[in-house]
Amino acid sequence: MATIDNKGMIHGTAGSVIYRAYRGKNIIQGKAKTFKQTEKTIRSATEFGLSSSAAAVIRVAFEPAYFFKDGTAAYRSTQLVYRSILNSASGEKGKRDLHDGDLSLLRGLDFNANSKLHEVLKMSHSVSKSEEGMVSVNLGSLNTQTQIKRPKGASGAYMIHRIRLMLIAFNFREEYYENLGFQDVDLEGYQNIEGQVITFDEKIPVDCLALVSMSLMLYSTVSQTNESVLLNSKEFSPCAIIGVFQSENSSEYPKKEVNYQSADYPGREEKIKEMFYKGNLLMLGLDNRIVKQAWEIGKKISLNETVRHAIQKGRISFKQK
Repeated sequence: MATIDNKGMIHGTAGSVIYRAYRGKNIIQGKAKTFKQTEKTIRSATEFGLSSSAAAVIRVAFEPAYFFKDGTAAYRSTQLVYRSILNSASGEKGKRDLHDGDLSLLRGLDFNANSKLHEVLKMSHSVSKSEEGMVSVNLGSLNTQTQIKRPKGASGAYMIHRIRLMLIAFNFREEYYENLGFQDVDLEGYQNIEGQVITFDEKIPVDCLALVSMSLMLYSTVSQTNESVLLNSKEFSPCAIIGVFQSENSSEYPKKEVNYQSADYPGREEKIKEMFYKGNLLMLGLDNRIVKQAWEIGKKISLNETVRHAIQKGRISFKQK
């Protein structure tokens, strides 16, 4: 029921319309419609929720690489993780995760679309992993004057250009990620460098998938104190995923809620971080949601059948008196 207050503003509902007041204005909106969920939509919703949670973990893990993400980074990363899982060659829909996915779809993910890495840093690169599990990044030659696109008005002559490579391993089924290290290449002013190979010291655990990022940071130097000031901003903070490696021997799917304990990983406690990931809970609750939905449909069908039989036997009549 809608009512009018002493200021002439309408509040409440009238039929399918909702009235509310906001900053002296009446806002009119329609009531939200309810949609029937099928098993297919429940499974799809589970995978999308799982993808959103996994993408958030990845963004948090790589914060030391990109510093400033743009406003649509969450949407883009979620979509790419979702597509990766949809392209899985194994796993049941709604009961699969990024360890089943096609990680190649994550390669090239930019954390800041305002300054895409491949547009700002014109340097060739490739990523590989040895049989021993060691990751290497092959960097091509670079002319800092002509192959780096800096913000408008910024001179690179007295600037430090830092290329950062970061390697992170993820175990979504045990709900942790591990920082396997980062490597910085610092170049001051305008100069030419030859191609080089950079190898990380840490091996990728066999039960983890791994992602490699490359980012570009610009610093100016304060001559009086010899301090370096970061020049990156939301408008300029290029960083992208350049390498992906699927887990060789993934952990089992959890059969109950994961209770992460850093003590379970002796010698790695300082590098391992607990992830705030809801994907496992979503998968664990999938069967219950499907059963509940099936029970509600079955109850409705049963009720309809009861009514139909009652009408046929004359116990219920819709004749007007």
